[in-house]
Amino acid sequence: MKTVLRSNELSCPSCIAKIEKGLQARAGVNEAKVFFNSGRIEVDHDPEAISAQEVASVVEGLGYPISIAVF
Repeated sequence: MKTVLRSNELSCPSCIAKIEKGLQARAGVNEAKVFFNSGRIEVDHDPEAISAQEVASVVEGLGYPISIAVF
């Protein structure tokens, strides 16, 4: 499953690494890509292991509020 999120709080390139590593450390996340300029966060995950809501919660838990979520 692919979940697309957007955060307007990405202020530096190191934010990308923090979010990608934080998501990829979670069981069920296959791949996480963060696009700094647009604030777009694309997450490929197994919905039986981690739901789209949980993916969004992980990002918010890392300190990046979600402004748009497409589940």
